[in-house]
Formats: sequence, C-alpha cells, structure tokens
Amino acid sequence: MSAVDTMISINGLTKDFGSFRAVDNISFDVKRGEVLGFLGPNGAGKSTTMKMVTGYLPISDGKASVCGFDVVADPLESKTKIGYLPEGAPLYGDMTTTGFLNFIAEIRGLSGDVKKKKVDYAIDKLQLLQVMNQPIDTLSKGFKRRVGFAQAILHDPDVLILDEPTDGLDPNQKHQVRELITEMAAEKAIVISTHILEEVEAVCTRAVIISAGKIVFDDTPAKLKKRSKSGSLDDVFRELTLVN
Repeated sequence: MSAVDTMISINGLTKDFGSFRAVDNISFDVKRGEVLGFLGPNGAGKSTTMKMVTGYLPISDGKASVCGFDVVADPLESKTKIGYLPEGAPLYGDMTTTGFLNFIAEIRGLSGDVKKKKVDYAIDKLQLLQVMNQPIDTLSKGFKRRVGFAQAILHDPDVLILDEPTDGLDPNQKHQVRELITEMAAEKAIVISTHILEEVEAVCTRAVIISAGKIVFDDTPAKLKKRSKSGSLDDVFRELTLVN
C-alpha cells in the first residue's frame, strides 16, 4: 500500500501523568481497510492512547497523525477526519436522539438537506428509529451506546476510533454493530478498543495488545490464536498481558 493509504500513524507516542507513565513509546500505523483490535487489561493505556490520537489529551512525547495531519500541529484538520466513540459516550441527556444528532451534525459543519440525509443515515444504520424522539436520559445503556456510535459515523469520517463499541448491547445488537463495522471497513481505518476477544475474531483484521503502556503483540487474530496451546484467545491474552 502507498503512503496515502496510511490513515493513522503513531510514532513513539508517550503519555505521563506526573511520575506515572501510562503509555510508553508505542508505534504503529493503521491503513485504509484495516480493522484493528486494540486490546489490553484495564489500565494498560488503551483509552489514553485513543484520547491522544483524537486530541482529547495532550501528548507527552512522540507524534500521531491522522490522514497526514499531525494531531498537535493540525488539530482541526485531523479532527475532521475522525469519528470518535469515547468510553461511556458522554451525551446531553436532556436532548432527544434526533436533537442530539442534529446538534452534532451542525458542529461538523453540515446543514440543510445534507445534514438531514446524514442524520437519517446514522439513525437507520444504528436502528434508532423507535427512540429518535426520546430524551437520551430515558434510554437504556444499549441505546445510549448506539446513539454515541451514530454521532461518530454521521459525517462519514475516514477514520473511526471506537472505545468498547458494543458495551451494554444485547447479543442481537452486538451482531448488528459488528455487521456495520464490517460493512464500513473497506473505505476506512477502524480502531476498536475492546475486552471482548470474540469481537476481535469476528471483525478485526489485526490485533495490537498493550500491557503496562507497551505493545506486546501486533499481528493477525489468527496468529494470536496460534500462540495458544489450547486454541483459546483468552489463554494467550492472559499470558501476554501478565505483568511481572
């Protein structure tokens, strides 16, 4: 693939909180068409890495770029290329689903017929029609998660960064979201942070495992599974993330 197909580039990325190093000099690229499962135990540095790439947290050292735009030097340009579903998906609870998505569309610079088309698309893809006029505070955890996912895709970004996208969803909803990720994958670079190893097998073309702020594995899910004598992803995951 050519350089233009590299959608996310991370080089020596580091994050310190005082004397604690949460992310320790990690480097990897994500190309168009890749669905990267970003794995690790709680506190490994997954969400912190995502927050630096999206510009939510300042970088202590190293560089990150999105579609060729440095996230520090070109913050607005890089953000226009990203759809981000953060952990917990903070939403304005007093807004209805439609009101919130219209608000996000306007922030993204959309208006008129284009805005309506994009909002309708997001509602359809995340199957939100039945709750489109409900206040977000009244929705179940699963529906709130789907509203968060909808705002991430409505401007049709080149890069999707999804932190636990199926958290709180029932089995049918998980299947629908995984199908949507697979459908969108060819034209985008998608990064999924997840604790669900079956999700990695189901939708990811690549797995990066981080432990104590460092990358301990970067290859295909099939190669990851081969490392386990039992054939279980859970076993090899525990082995790789065991901090001595």
